[in-house]
Formats: sequence, structure tokens, C-alpha cells
Amino acid sequence: MKLGRTLARVAIGGLFAGHGVQKLFGWLDGPGLDGTEKTMDSLEMRPAKANAMLAGSAEAGGGALFAAGVAPPLTGAALIATMITAIRKVHLAKGPWNTNGGYEFNVALIAAILAVIGDTRRSALALALGAAGSTIAIEAGRRWSEEAGDEADFAAPERAEAEARGGRFREEQAVEAAVEAPIGSA
Repeated sequence: MKLGRTLARVAIGGLFAGHGVQKLFGWLDGPGLDGTEKTMDSLEMRPAKANAMLAGSAEAGGGALFAAGVAPPLTGAALIATMITAIRKVHLAKGPWNTNGGYEFNVALIAAILAVIGDTRRSALALALGAAGSTIAIEAGRRWSEEAGDEADFAAPERAEAEARGGRFREEQAVEAAVEAPIGSA
């Protein structure tokens, strides 16, 4: 039983890590951060760049740590959050079957993660944290779009200051300003 769980943990975590580096760096024929950002924007997961970085990091880092057996309920929760978000934003409307782009594969991965974690309380914790993480990400994107508008510029004060000094404003500064801005401030 321990060998099977270990092999499952390494395989699941390793595959998630691979999927994460596709999103972040374009390795393994992935879209890279720019392509992932475009996908997040099309799914109304805003701010798109921050969500792209978070999803890629959750999968790459969470997957690697899950494979290594580090805090499986917490690292598993990060992976579960990405799967629940994928179900809700991409696959749910297509029904359960993968042949139609449905969610069966995502559900199987969530079940496998929970099986690897094993313990009922820890599995329930991972599932609850994953669901909460997904809900927070989706709700934040919805609020960002509704309250701030798609073209919201939380970095406007920093941008104006940089331009007044004759300097350039970097995209990383805009992401930092957006992440630090409280939800609902526009």
C-alpha cells in the first residue's frame, strides 16, 4: 500500500509540476506566461497576469512538493484549487466526459490526490482549502471585472509618478500594485 501511494504521489505531483512549468516558462511545449495570461483573461480570471503566475506556481511548486511528500494536505489543496477552478471555468458546461471537453479527468485527479493524502480529516481539509482557493480566485476575478472594469489601472499613481520623473513604468510594478490593491478599490 505504501509503495502504491508513493508511486501515485510522485506521478501526480510530477505531472502537475510539468504542467506548471508549461504555464510559467513555456517548457515542454507549453504556452508560457504570456499564453497563460491570455487564457486567464479569456476566462475572466483577472488580473490575468497575476492569476497566470499563481496557477502556474501552484501547479509547478505544489506539484513538486506534493511529489516529494511535503505537507500533502496543503500542497494537495493547491493542486485541487487549480482543478476545481478548471472545472468551474472551463469544463463544467461541457458535461462530465472528456471526449466533449468535460471534467472527468479533473475529478479523477482530485480523487487521486485525496486518496494519496489518505487520512479522512486531512483529505477533507485539502478539499475544503482547495474549494476555498478556487472560490477566492474566481470571485476576485469577477469583482475585478465588475467593480474595477477590465481596463482598471490600480497602478495609475505609480505610473504617473514614474512618468513625472521621466522614468519608465514596468509591467511588474502594475502587477504589484494590483495585487496590493484591496478588492473593490477602483
